[in-house]
Amino acid sequence: MPELPEVQAHGERLSAALAGQQLVGFDALSFTALKTYDPPPHAPVGRALGAVGRRGKHLLLVFDDLTYVVHLMQGGRLRLVGEPARSGGARPAQSRRPRGGVARWAFSDGRALQLTEAGTERRAGVWVVHGDAETAEPLSRLGPEADAVNEQQLRVLLTDHSMRLHSFLRDQRIIAGLGRRLANEVCHRVRLSPFAPTSKLAERDADRIVDAIRSVVAEGLEAERARDDMGASKDRAAAVHGRTGEPCPRCGDTVRAVEYRDYVVNYCPTCQTGGRTLADNTTSKFLK
Repeated sequence: MPELPEVQAHGERLSAALAGQQLVGFDALSFTALKTYDPPPHAPVGRALGAVGRRGKHLLLVFDDLTYVVHLMQGGRLRLVGEPARSGGARPAQSRRPRGGVARWAFSDGRALQLTEAGTERRAGVWVVHGDAETAEPLSRLGPEADAVNEQQLRVLLTDHSMRLHSFLRDQRIIAGLGRRLANEVCHRVRLSPFAPTSKLAERDADRIVDAIRSVVAEGLEAERARDDMGASKDRAAAVHGRTGEPCPRCGDTVRAVEYRDYVVNYCPTCQTGGRTLADNTTSKFLK
């Protein structure tokens, strides 16, 4: 799933390409596309796009006081299609229903934004919000931005939410913007088990965790800004994420995995768990 760096950089690219263009149409291409009914999805039609912003892992298409909130989920992509129409020329024809189509925004210069989703889950979606988007669903339940959390805030969050560190980092209600890859990378960078209990980390490790979050986000953002489009997960740099069976770049030990049905936790035993291998199931015990 795209995380903070990928979504931020993609929003910047789309904003640079489309800001100021008038929206001339919106189509929900899937019955699962729309997550709200009021305001109606066509309400921003006729307005100019102010910017494409981001909150957590969501993209925000801002039209004055109306905002489309877009969540890509695992397989969603929001892509700019078509070419600007020449002055007085016909606008390029758009496919009525692209493969995996979820929604489409048509702009006055003939280009369009198409939201598509690979796979069959159909979890990507669009919310239309009036006023301050952060006070309405789905943004209202998000925690602070991952790269904006300071040491004092993190100490409080770690104390208030007793759980495994990896789960803590991925919970958007606690900290917004991190996902599986960055959670794996943060745990490895601070040399902590992904199953370390947060209640024991507040005073001792909060500063290091904040530094690690900021560094992995900054590195990811720098890499994404150098791309022309959002890359695939396999293209994103990682020390341990997705590297099961490969040598740890820090110590050379073999990167291990704890596999769940929907995701994999990667870690280095030497760097993170005192050389111990975590049981590869959901009943693995917490490790300090």
